[in-house]
Amino acid sequence: MLRSFALVATLLAALFVCTGPALAQAGPRAAPTTAVESSSLPPIGTPVAFDPVKATNAYLARVSGPAKARSDAYFEGGYWLILVDVIWAIGVSAVLLWFRISASIRDFAERQTRSRFWQASLYAGPYILITIALTFPLTLYESYFREKSYGLMNLTFFGWLREFFVTTGLSLIMGTIVITLIYFAVRRAGRSWWMWATGGYAVLMAILITIQPVFIAPLFNTYTPLPDGTVKREVLSLARANGIPADNVYLVDASRQSDRISANVSGFLGTTRISLNDNLLKKGTNDEILAVLGHEMGHYVLDHAVRLLTLSTLVAFVGFAFVNWGYGLLTSLFGGLWDIRRLDDPAGLPLLAALASIFLFLATPVTNTISRTTEVQADMFGINAARKPDAFATVVLKLSDYRKLDPSPLEEMVFYDHPSGRTRIWEMMRWKAEHLNDPDIKSGPVSPQ
Repeated sequence: MLRSFALVATLLAALFVCTGPALAQAGPRAAPTTAVESSSLPPIGTPVAFDPVKATNAYLARVSGPAKARSDAYFEGGYWLILVDVIWAIGVSAVLLWFRISASIRDFAERQTRSRFWQASLYAGPYILITIALTFPLTLYESYFREKSYGLMNLTFFGWLREFFVTTGLSLIMGTIVITLIYFAVRRAGRSWWMWATGGYAVLMAILITIQPVFIAPLFNTYTPLPDGTVKREVLSLARANGIPADNVYLVDASRQSDRISANVSGFLGTTRISLNDNLLKKGTNDEILAVLGHEMGHYVLDHAVRLLTLSTLVAFVGFAFVNWGYGLLTSLFGGLWDIRRLDDPAGLPLLAALASIFLFLATPVTNTISRTTEVQADMFGINAARKPDAFATVVLKLSDYRKLDPSPLEEMVFYDHPSGRTRIWEMMRWKAEHLNDPDIKSGPVSPQ
């Protein structure tokens, strides 16, 4: 504006200098007249511009009073549970070590076979089952009674118990494989075992990502093709537009477990599957469904499976190094009392587990930041793909049953594995502010101000 004003002033001055003598010679003239156009001002109170901050605040204000207090209490209670979980894990390991229960399980395995490889496998089964049993009271409170008290659990107790046993079976199978391979790496690699263990972790995680949508997820829910209709056509159109190799959309009966809304584009190396749960279909509008699926498609198109696998492997590398250091320090002090012989002794597994729990607790801000920044990327992809900013904002409000909407910046950095409600709605309103003149946005919903 200042440059334009200066330019106009300069031109007027030049014009005055050039025409001044001529005007003086011609004598006085009548002043020229110009037609003036007038228009009425907009009524007082009419918004003259879209303000993304006001829109964000107006959306957040829709959740208030008891609903907001309940949401905040549920999510903030989870902060304490992170601490309780690590203390409980250390306590379970302490029981197994100080009462020499772990050493007794190892002695049992050694009596059954002379193979060091199979000794680790025989140790793993009893260890996993005892650990699950000792952790059961906390698991029961966290995943059943607490969820039930906040209205987030639709399963009966026996229904929940069935899923608990399915999870226990999976933990027993996968845990035995992992423990066996870890001790195999320890025996083969010696002091550098933790480097090899990191590689094994990456391989196992890649396998899990690949098989999860096809073999694991159906153990807990039924997946059926979404009936033909507008939603299915628009979702598949969105998938084709973004190069996602899926020819069907699956509906998940998630309402049998809870009222949480979600969707997923999962899979790796040819096992891609687009799915949305029946809660989203029942509670969401077509635009909201597309907004959510746009976000989920972002995870696939942006190769977030590879990103998360890579970054989690780096975290695991540091974690295994920490566990290796801590194991050497503590066994030198208490190894005789615990009857732990060497690093490759399975009886030391509770100590490895306790150290891993401590590391993951300390690394919570790092792991949450990795997840949260990945989700932000998916948000940005989703809004550009689906172009539904207000629909995404209203979906975020529907997540407030179990996600605190407006935390402090430090709180969000440490405890949030997804962006907060405020952050996500602000993302959408900021995007909308830059696309106000686009025809689809101009004719779309009006954001609150």
